[in-house]
Amino acid sequence: MKNEIKNNINSRVIIIQKLYGNLFNKDEIISFPKHRFKKYIKDVVNGTIERNEVINDELLYIEKDYNLNQLDKIFTIIIKAAIFEFLYKSKTPIKIIIKEYLEASNYFLNPSQVKYLHSIIDKLGKNIRKNYE
Repeated sequence: MKNEIKNNINSRVIIIQKLYGNLFNKDEIISFPKHRFKKYIKDVVNGTIERNEVINDELLYIEKDYNLNQLDKIFTIIIKAAIFEFLYKSKTPIKIIIKEYLEASNYFLNPSQVKYLHSIIDKLGKNIRKNYE
């Protein structure tokens, strides 16, 4: 079980890395590493890119509470990937998505940023699932 959780976290780290790379190299074809969860990683990365407008619409819900324009790019990428999963991976519980993105974010953000991220994705997750279930 512990190894499975570690692989899930690692998959979220890869998702974040791929989305970050795409931000700066939009024309480059994204390659996906051999990984136990390759299909999942590919689905979340491509889905997040393809559904960017829908995801941005979901961000409007928290716009008045959080200044999203001042967030670091990596921060925004993590939020967008989580929103994609809240919307399109309905079999995955909100708590799991939040927990795994927070764990993965430790590779990229400092502890105070992770707490802020938690606040944002928790609020978004609850709102999205409430509206789509």
